[in-house]
Amino acid sequence: MDSNNISTLLLQIGAVQVNPKQLFTWTSGLKSPIYCDNRMTMSYPEVREQIIDQMVQHIEGLNEKVDMIAGCATAGIPHAAWVADRLNLPMVYVRGEAKKHGKGNQVEGDLTQGENIVVIEDLISTGKSSIASSDALRESGKHVVEIVSIFNYNLLKARQAFEDKDYNFYSLADYDELIEQMKKDNELTEEDYSKLSEWSHRPDMFTNS
Repeated sequence: MDSNNISTLLLQIGAVQVNPKQLFTWTSGLKSPIYCDNRMTMSYPEVREQIIDQMVQHIEGLNEKVDMIAGCATAGIPHAAWVADRLNLPMVYVRGEAKKHGKGNQVEGDLTQGENIVVIEDLISTGKSSIASSDALRESGKHVVEIVSIFNYNLLKARQAFEDKDYNFYSLADYDELIEQMKKDNELTEEDYSKLSEWSHRPDMFTNS
C-alpha cells in the first residue's frame, strides 16, 4: 500500500468505514454505505503529518498568494492550526453560525491579519458547512482563495453548491478514489463495487429503497 495515499491511510486507522450491506444513517436521514470521521486522524501523528504535508504542498502551489488560514468549526480547526503553523500564517476559525452570547462572533481570531484566505475543512459531504464558513469570511470582505478538505464524498449536490457560490475546492482524497483503492486491494466484490459506484451518482438509492 502507498503510505502517501490518504485514502489508504484513512482506511487503515478506521477513519473511513465502507459497508454496502450495513448502512450508516447520516444526520440528514440519508442512508449511506460510507462513514468518514476524520477526527480520528488527530490521534495518529504519522497520518496527520501526511495530511498536513500534502495540504501545505498544495497551498504553496496555488496561483494566488495566501496570507491567512481559516478552520471550519469544529473538525477543521486542528488541521487548520497545523497548516497555519507550518506556513507561519495567521489563523482564524469559523463557527457554523454567530454565537448567541458574548460578542456574537461567528469568526474567532483577528481577521485584520489577512485578506486572501484558504479554508480548511475535514470533510465535504453536501458542502453546506464549508460554504457557510466561506460566506461568513466573504461577507467580512475577505477573499476565499480555496476550500481544502481531507476527504470529499464527491456528491453532485456539493459540486453544484460550490459552483453556484463560485468557490474553488480541493480534496486530498475522495470517494471515487477510495473505492478504486479498495477494489485494487481486493477488499470489495464486483457486486459491492458496482453498488458503491452507483451510490455516488444516486445518494438516495438506499434511503428510498
